[in-house]
Amino acid sequence: MGADDLKQPGQVALDRVRQVSSHLNAEDNGSQDAVGPVLRRRSRRKLAEVGPPADYSDRLDQIATLEKIARTPDNTHRGYQRQKQAGKLWVRERVDALLDLGSLQEVGSDVPKNFTPSNSVQGFGKLKGRKIVFTADDYSLRAGHADGASWEKTNYIEKLALSLRLPIVKLVDGSSGGGSVTTIRKQGFSYIPPLPAFEYIVKQLNMGIPNLGAVLGPAIGLGAARVTICHFSVMAANIGSLFNAGPQVVKNATFEDGLTMTDLGGPDMHCRNGTIDNLARDEYEAFEQLRTVLTYLPNSGYSAPPILASEDPANRREESLRTLIPRRKERMYDARLLIRLVVDEGSFFEIGSLWGTSALVGLARLAGHSIGIISNNCESPTGGALDALGSQKITKHLKLCDVMNLPILQFVDVPGYAIGTAAERSATMRHGVNLALAYYTTTTPVFSVVTRRAYGVAGGVMLDCRDPRMRVAWPSGDWGSLPLKGGIEVGHSFELKEAAMKGGPEAAEELRQKLEVEYEGLMNPVRTANAFGVEAIIHPADTRAVVCTWIEHVYADLMEERLAKRRSGVLHAQFA
Repeated sequence: MGADDLKQPGQVALDRVRQVSSHLNAEDNGSQDAVGPVLRRRSRRKLAEVGPPADYSDRLDQIATLEKIARTPDNTHRGYQRQKQAGKLWVRERVDALLDLGSLQEVGSDVPKNFTPSNSVQGFGKLKGRKIVFTADDYSLRAGHADGASWEKTNYIEKLALSLRLPIVKLVDGSSGGGSVTTIRKQGFSYIPPLPAFEYIVKQLNMGIPNLGAVLGPAIGLGAARVTICHFSVMAANIGSLFNAGPQVVKNATFEDGLTMTDLGGPDMHCRNGTIDNLARDEYEAFEQLRTVLTYLPNSGYSAPPILASEDPANRREESLRTLIPRRKERMYDARLLIRLVVDEGSFFEIGSLWGTSALVGLARLAGHSIGIISNNCESPTGGALDALGSQKITKHLKLCDVMNLPILQFVDVPGYAIGTAAERSATMRHGVNLALAYYTTTTPVFSVVTRRAYGVAGGVMLDCRDPRMRVAWPSGDWGSLPLKGGIEVGHSFELKEAAMKGGPEAAEELRQKLEVEYEGLMNPVRTANAFGVEAIIHPADTRAVVCTWIEHVYADLMEERLAKRRSGVLHAQFA
């Protein structure tokens, strides 16, 4: 037996208590008095007091530190220095300049990569009081490549715009999330390029959720695609460019050496070929254009466009319209002036003024109601005949107005589609047929004012696209299958040849002039109205009153029915 076995049970218990008490009070210099357990409880409370704070302020401080790093420019960083040397605003400066003061609510600001801020700033904000979501590229960090940010951030913002039905603004500078060869090195393998966000973008476009983009630097690859696909895009003239690949890649592929970014895809190229809609003097003007465009658009195709108060009387007569159209058909007039004289004062916002110049399109207001504008432009090199780019321009605008529920007011003065070898080489008829498809597949209301010419397929497409037709004409109306000049020679070729054979060229010319006088009498627009070939010929000065009456009826009595059909899926509008 051991020594412990010989002890009495009570003695064993007492020894065990003393052993435990000695252990608990070791920090108190071996004291064995009864105060030991109390001191131990106090020590535990003291340890609790110096532990993590109950209000999580430590973690909030960590977040604040990360946000401060992200929102403070690093003046020593070569990317930031390059940004400033190029005359560009830093991404945070852009966001502040774009949004209403104090409206920024950032999303994903605390997603650093190796303690370097993300090169994509995203979140919520307001433009003239309208809530939006936005994305803004930071070219100073990895030139906007995907390996400088989290893919999930961009996808999340695109999903938010779709789910919340909020307009989305994209400030593009760089590849805007596109790939880089360094991504392969970082991942350790190559990959088939994904486009996860485009599914949501296409849905946004067709749902009429405004997509507004600005080119504020070199828009490369995916960045170029993201801004080009928008409902409306603008490029800052002093810093903007856009291309599929940069000069170095182009040099190796096509052997074009010495190209600058501006040579490759500057504003003079892409604001004249329709890739980008509008040109702005600088970043600040680009932001102002974005704000202005949004004032005409709804948050989505499930809502009506905004109606603003207007001090311009709906029944205003504009006497200067009486003499705007010259009596001589060969003479031109200012179609932009015509538009400005009819719509609310100062409300016309032109889209695409530098490309597709045979047509004018834009946004305006009538008695405060938002509308789309389409007009032929007789001052263009084609004399108003629709060429390939003009048809493309109107096609895009028709689809924009359709998804945004914008009724369209169009001023028609079209001698037909453009003709000649240049027109045929540029596929004028193919694009003209696509224009016809757009007119006949869109459903937004169209009101037409025939100011002068309406000839050929182009005239029919523009004026016969709705049933019943809402159209009026001015007394300067001039229409038919073919213009008289050239048309007489075609329609009466046999008679003219006979006259030339019998009496020489003078006899043929005399016959042609006689036929021209006869046809001009027959083509008096009053005769067309008498035959109900045109619904009404109005006094030009009354045009504003007529179209304001129409637009007020559309918004008051027809708009809600259209919106109900859009929401229920009965009516489908399609931009993309």
